[in-house]
This record gives sequence, C-alpha cells and structure tokens, in this order.
Amino acid sequence: MTNTSNGGKPTRQTLTRRKFLETTAGAAAMIATSGAGLFAGSHVARAAKLEKEQLKFGFIKLTDCAPVLIAQDKGFFEDEGLFVTVEAQANWKVLLDRVISGELDGAHMLPGQAIGATIGFGTQADVVAPFAMGLNTLAVTVSNEIWAEMKKSLPLKDGKPVHPIKADALKGVVERYKAAGKKFNMGMVFPTSTHNYELRYWLAAGGIHPGFYSTSDISGQISADVLISVTPPPQMPATLESGTIYGYSVGEPWNQQAVFKGIGVPVVTAYHIWNRTPEKIFGMRKDFTEKYPQTTLAITKALLRAAMWLDEGNGKNRQEAAKIFSKREYIGADYDVIVGPITGVYQYEKGDTRPLPEFNIYFKDNASYPYYGDAVWYLTQMRRWGQIAEAKPDAWYLDVAKKVYQPGIYMQAAKALIAEGKAKEGDFPTTDGFHAAQGGFIDGITFDAKQPNAYLSRFKIGLKDNETVN
Repeated sequence: MTNTSNGGKPTRQTLTRRKFLETTAGAAAMIATSGAGLFAGSHVARAAKLEKEQLKFGFIKLTDCAPVLIAQDKGFFEDEGLFVTVEAQANWKVLLDRVISGELDGAHMLPGQAIGATIGFGTQADVVAPFAMGLNTLAVTVSNEIWAEMKKSLPLKDGKPVHPIKADALKGVVERYKAAGKKFNMGMVFPTSTHNYELRYWLAAGGIHPGFYSTSDISGQISADVLISVTPPPQMPATLESGTIYGYSVGEPWNQQAVFKGIGVPVVTAYHIWNRTPEKIFGMRKDFTEKYPQTTLAITKALLRAAMWLDEGNGKNRQEAAKIFSKREYIGADYDVIVGPITGVYQYEKGDTRPLPEFNIYFKDNASYPYYGDAVWYLTQMRRWGQIAEAKPDAWYLDVAKKVYQPGIYMQAAKALIAEGKAKEGDFPTTDGFHAAQGGFIDGITFDAKQPNAYLSRFKIGLKDNETVN
C-alpha cells in the first residue's frame, strides 16, 4: 500500500508495510538455514501477503485487555501490516455476539465464552484462542457495611487484616442475612466468566454455597446461600453503592474505583484465590483463522510484542501503560485509579496499601501461552456448578480444550519473532500444551488438567461423578 499524499514521500504506512515484507522474508531465509532447536521444520515466517489488513477488535474496559490496547497504541499492529480499529463494547454478551456475527474480527474475551460457545452453552459457535491475555488481575470487593462485619472475625497484624482473607469470614454474615429473611446479592460479569468461577471458588472454599445451574434454570441460584447475578464491569461500583448488591467480582480498575470512591473494600484478589489465574484470551472465530492464516499470525505476533513490552524490564513501562489506559477511548478511568495495580501496588482500603507485584502478569512465566490445561480448568468449573449438566470422561475435557485453545498458532508467531530478532527462544515454553499439576489455590487443592474428574471429586461443594441438579 503506497501513499504519496505527502509530497510523494512514503508515509509510515508504506514504510511499515515494506518493513513487514522485508522482515518476514528474512525470517524465512533464517528458518530455511536452521536445522535445530525451536526453528526445526518451521515454515511460519515467510514472505506472504496478508489476506485481510483492515480489522476491528473489541474490548471491555478492564486493564486485562492491555495487550490489545498496547498493540494498537504502540504501533505493533501497524508494524505487522495491520490497520486496526479497537472499540469498547457495552458488555460481554454484545462482544461475543459481534465476534460470532463477524462485526468484530477478534476481541479481548473471557475464556469461558469461547469454551461455552464451542460446547453449545448459551450459544453455539466455533471460537478459538491463539493467545492468552495474562494472569490474575481480578478481585472480590464488598461494601463497607459487609466489610465492617467481616473484619470483626479476622486476625490482625500491626492493626491490619492478615491476607489472604478467606470466605470463612463472610459465612457468618451471610447466615445472619438468611436468618433475617434478607437475600445476599453479589455481582459478577458473565455466567461463563473467570469472575463467576473465581467468586464461586472462593465462596465454596469458605463453606458458602454459590448455587447451581440446570438445563431448566440458568440463573445459577439453585440451592444458593449467595445469589450471584450479572452486572457489566464499569457499572459495578454504582450498583454496589446503590445497595442492589453487597459485593462483586470484577477486574480492575473497578475494585480500586470502589476504594477511591469510599464505597467498598477489595477483600481478596485472584492472586490469592488461585495464584496464576489464567484471566482472558484473544478470541476469534475458527473460520477466520482458517480463511486468513497469515493475518491471524500477524495479529498474534503483535499481541505477543505488546505483552513483552508490558513486562519488559521488570515492569518499567507500566506507568506509561497506565497513562495509555486512562485515555477516554480506551478504559477511561483516572490514572490514579489504574496505576497502582498495574505497577504492583494494591490498595485494599484507605490506609492499607500493600505490594502485590504479580497482580498483573502479561508475558513472563508464559502468561500469554494458551495452555490446554487452562481450558480444562474452566470446563471443570462449568461441570462443578451445573453448566455442564452430566458427567463427561476425562478425554472429553481434553478434546474440547484442544478445539478452543491454539498453542500451535501462538508458537508459529513466537518462532517468527525469534527469527526477526524481536524475541528469544528461551522466552517461550517447551510443552505438550499442559502445565504440570498446579497448586496456589486458596483451599490447598491441587489441579491436574489431565485428571479433571479426580480433581472435581475433591470438592465438598459442587457436582462430581454422576451427580446432576434436579
């Protein structure tokens, strides 16, 4: 694409496109002469025309959409020959519907949305994930009134609550509300969201039943001690302030917003519910990736570069990232609200700010790699709470995970970046797509993705084996 509107001089678009062709051609040559290591047998970095250059991506106003916003703002998409528009979406349902309809070419997405669509929960569509958006990033916040009650039973150190705070401290509050005939309402962002499953995990670990789904009742409130319903992320603080809900699970900056407004207190983060929680994905229709493979590769390369930039130099770019996120067309929250968690400083309440350096991880520790095991974990939680109504064999979980998560595309992009000198071989994992068995959960239970039914059998609250919801 040549633009000579500037007095016949090539514009940045021309130079970027030329750079793309040159670097991919060079990468092809490098790979052709390499016979070992990560490059063996690779054919990913070749001079190839992008099938589609004009793209529109969706996002929800959360800091875990960072790789999309950074790839756009820092020019990484453009470097790959892509001309991208990014557009905030009203809620997760609208975002998913627009990806499925083709109005969006891809989006910052909940893992459970792609997985749910693939198995036909809520809607039926083939949505895949070649890239994971990062780890941790969410929290559970409660109102000041609820916090005052919880705090009475918590151990203190230097006058401050000892973390992590388990839901045991909330159980007595919930029981008092039930005894008084009052419903205890909490919010999350979408039925198949990380926020729903992490909130349920935290509650159940404290002996509080978060409720079941069934084929005839999709409220998720069957047998529930706490009634969990959907609220869009930016509306969480206002809904809490109105008294409609007593707490919520959401990503940032909407927990910190509650602190800054003086209306609520984040009591536990994803880091403490499951250290290394796989938070979001970049989702695309499967047929898009098949029709436009070179475009898909270029998108993934740009997202990888953004993730690397975000974690570069032990987070040296995070303050700049917070300024970018605060732009009205992006997240639009105040810089002061965004910057703390982004830079590893978390404010639980006024006067209680603590270091939490791994609250946001975008690239290090293989945070952007789409592990099959992460998809399996989401499927176990869908089964645990009745969104998957009947027992499935272990092989079924693994097969579904492999339909949705696409580490092959990710590694093609990684190899191309290595060949171009933009990444190192050691930056990426050597794996069959699965983690080793994982700990770090607030209840001490270990997760082995290759044994999902054995994992489910260890929970006191939730479906297991051949159990169903009547």
